[in-house]
Amino acid sequence: MMKRGENPEALLSCNRVVAKAKRPCAACKILRRRCAEKCVLAPYFPPTEPLKFTTAHRVFGASNINKFLQELPESQRADAVSSMVYEANARIRDPVYGCAGAICQLQKQVSDLQAQLAKAQAEVVNMQCQQTNLVALICMEMAQSQQPISRHLSDNLNSPHSFQSNESFLEDNSNLGSLWEPLWT
Repeated sequence: MMKRGENPEALLSCNRVVAKAKRPCAACKILRRRCAEKCVLAPYFPPTEPLKFTTAHRVFGASNINKFLQELPESQRADAVSSMVYEANARIRDPVYGCAGAICQLQKQVSDLQAQLAKAQAEVVNMQCQQTNLVALICMEMAQSQQPISRHLSDNLNSPHSFQSNESFLEDNSNLGSLWEPLWT
């Protein structure tokens, strides 16, 4: 019962704190034991993450986890729990190789991707060489095709009859009429 002058909200908040303090960690809850105030597992297996302890417990066992954590300094315990949970998940997926199997698989993927990258880089270099050769060939063709025209022009410009009509030019143009006819109909 509440006494006169007591705040009901203060009593409720006090009860909540007590209720939270008595809530067992995931390890003690799964093992169905009372969670002591100085429980080694409580900081690393909170009651909100029961799967984390269940996985580690299946592979390593509760007593081994407890012994292992007690042997370590507190500064290293969080990393050790993280490693144990990771290894336990890997052992459940691959009971023979565990983490080593995952590492080997990832190394193989890296090796395969490096080989693919080297092949792609070789293809790029090959294409660049082909492009360079093609550009050089086109430049040579253009230079050769412009030499006769420039010689013919320079010869005609230097001759005294350069502006007179050229009969071969007219003969060539008479054939052009047949080419243009389909365009006008």
